[in-house]
Amino acid sequence: MTVVNPQARRSRRLSVVSQLSIALAMACALAACQKEEPAPTSAAAPAATTAAPAVTAETAVSAKVSALTADQLREAARKAYAENRLYAPAEDNAVEYYLALRDKAPGDAAVSSALTDLLPMTVIAIEQSVNREDFTEAQRLAALLEKADAQHPALARLRTSIAAQQDAASKRAAQQQLTAEDEAKRKVELEKKRLDDQKKQQEDAARQLAAQQAADKKDADKAAADRAAAAAEQRAADQRAAEARAAAARQAAATPATADASDLRPLSMPPPRYPPEALRAGTSGEVQVEFTVGTDGSVTAARVVRSNPARIFDREAVNAVRKWRFQPLDAPVTTRRTIGFNPQS
Repeated sequence: MTVVNPQARRSRRLSVVSQLSIALAMACALAACQKEEPAPTSAAAPAATTAAPAVTAETAVSAKVSALTADQLREAARKAYAENRLYAPAEDNAVEYYLALRDKAPGDAAVSSALTDLLPMTVIAIEQSVNREDFTEAQRLAALLEKADAQHPALARLRTSIAAQQDAASKRAAQQQLTAEDEAKRKVELEKKRLDDQKKQQEDAARQLAAQQAADKKDADKAAADRAAAAAEQRAADQRAAEARAAAARQAAATPATADASDLRPLSMPPPRYPPEALRAGTSGEVQVEFTVGTDGSVTAARVVRSNPARIFDREAVNAVRKWRFQPLDAPVTTRRTIGFNPQS
């Protein structure tokens, strides 16, 4: 199931309503040009009669439709929708079937979505019914609209329009005193025009809904493609990052380990032996020794760099350094240390 941006969907619905409103305006202009000529003054019954009780939201869906099961209603609604019976004829249209189905399955999101799509066309059909003075049909459609959405923003206006236009028609009928023959003919023509108008309107609405749904699907497909492309790009970026990390690790592994004098941690540094002759003579001095500590922490090489006085303390200094031990290292370290000799120490 594809998800479409709600703002885009509302914009397209407004576009559908706008196009159908233009068709309504043209129909109104045609009706104005075809107003009936004044009827003969012979006796006749008034044109507007209210023999049958007005349809209400409670009776908008017939008992025949309500008696169907949820599965039967779902199939009937699908078929009526496919055959452009969106809101007419009575007892066999998509709006009634979906309303009855909503009563049986209040939480069905597909039913709510279908009714949302159908209500703009129902509003326009009510206005057209009023304009052609088909008040029975207008009241039936208004009752369907009220049952679908009792808070619909157009409902109060439509109810007022129906009542006002019905009252005006009754007054005209009383003034013109249409004959029974004229009234029968008018009703036949009215029914024919209503059926023709409804068929055309529902076909137009169905085409526009199909175009809207195709556009919605196109948007959803594009959004899915964009998400897939973004995901692929993210995967590629992750792969590149992983390869970079692996290369860095390989490079680090291939680079020889290095260490310096700061890495030396002494374990044992025995002092040098004081030469007896120097000790008896009270001679002091110092020796700077350069030595290398191997990876196992032992001193692998040692040599005198300088000494003062020369050669007196060299041997003992080197012998002492060779016995020193340090913590193991990652790599050998070469450093220098100065060893002092003081007979007073």
